Amino acid sequence: MDLGVRWKLHGDGRTPAPGAVVRPDERLSWPRTFGLGAQHVVAMFGASFVAPVLMGLDPNLAIMMSGVATVIFLLATRGRVPSYLGCSLSFVGVAAVIRAQGGSSATVTGAVLVVGAALFLVGLAVQRFGARIIHAAMPPIVTGAVVMLIGFNLAPVTASTYWPQDQWTALLVMLFTGLAVVCLRGFWSRIAIFLGLIFGYALSWLLDQVFGKIHSADGSGKVVDHWRLDLSAVGNADWIGLPSFHGPSFEWSAILVALPVVIALVAENAGHVKAVGEMTGDNLDDKLGTAISADGAASMLSTAVGGPPNTTYSENIGVMAATRVYSTAAYWAAAAFALLFGLCPKFGAVVAAIPGGVLGGITVILYGMIGLLGAQIWINAKVDLRNPLNLVPAAAGIIIGVGGVSLKITDNFELSGIALGTIVVITGYHVLRAFAPPHLKSQEPLLDSGTSTYDEKGESDSAK
Repeated sequence: MDLGVRWKLHGDGRTPAPGAVVRPDERLSWPRTFGLGAQHVVAMFGASFVAPVLMGLDPNLAIMMSGVATVIFLLATRGRVPSYLGCSLSFVGVAAVIRAQGGSSATVTGAVLVVGAALFLVGLAVQRFGARIIHAAMPPIVTGAVVMLIGFNLAPVTASTYWPQDQWTALLVMLFTGLAVVCLRGFWSRIAIFLGLIFGYALSWLLDQVFGKIHSADGSGKVVDHWRLDLSAVGNADWIGLPSFHGPSFEWSAILVALPVVIALVAENAGHVKAVGEMTGDNLDDKLGTAISADGAASMLSTAVGGPPNTTYSENIGVMAATRVYSTAAYWAAAAFALLFGLCPKFGAVVAAIPGGVLGGITVILYGMIGLLGAQIWINAKVDLRNPLNLVPAAAGIIIGVGGVSLKITDNFELSGIALGTIVVITGYHVLRAFAPPHLKSQEPLLDSGTSTYDEKGESDSAK
């Protein structure tokens, strides 16, 4: 059985020839391959350790399980889809809502484990029936609206939790990160979030040295005098040790809040598989279902031991586009580095010490970018918002999701925010479509440009 773990040496193993690419089943020399693996680790760091911090989970375990998830994904796809699986930012808002309802870390991971199981089943269905089942159930107006409300639902978290801890640091970090995203080129632009964190870390330390403690809200929300950067836990942490594990806990209210994220993950995977396919020149439509299932299985394993869910990372796809090296060997090296980092508690303590003001500046941009990915889905699919069939369910669902509107069903059960907004978008679209006049339904529903072109190619090829 070919598991995609055998690679041919590309050329002399040093530098690809002008215009040449290193394909997934090829590799450069091992020192260069490990160097590329380290580059992939740096690219995923910014989001992959911020996400578990924002979710209240162990960053060491998150990094370790991202390495495990990447291995699972590479084996499942037989090395045909070079991708790194890092902690998914789509669940940050879900975790915030669950914790606001009194949920614990176990409740968060339990809810997300169910999402991973649902994603796994969706992948199996795509393998069996083809990508059109996704297109029919979740056209771009639906996926775009759900991604948008998930991202923008996070705005109150930044405004009320992180920004007040140190508003001036937050402002400077926001400006620095924005400049890094826009002004830097290539690889450096891809790690702008990581650079923003380093800048904020250094700035907080400098402000502590110059001005002393700050009088503001701390991580618990109490207004007290405190250091912006508290490294006391770093000195007490061991260099080598296992991260903290815990089992999941299942509550229906938390599960219903988390389930809508399945839509975002399906759209994300489809887009990433399409992007990798275009870069490598391979038709990867037959691997879409496998990629989705592998993502779901990896997330189930991670959350079963207390880690966060995972998804394919566009940051690493960007590194491949910049280097033109698509070798899966580099991703195996990256996974090995991630496992080693996960075994260093001191590293986790450094991550956990990120000042709240720094997170405030980072999340202003990060959360907004997540929300605007929904708009990008609409743009790519040429969604016509002048059509009331598209406009009405999206408008209603986004306002409900972002505004935190609630619907009380019984004394002990209510739907609100992300869950209610998603239900309104999906059911609203399909119900309205059933009653809409024919001229409003002329556009065929597609998920996005991610797999529709592959389906057309596949059909034309099979017809020959």
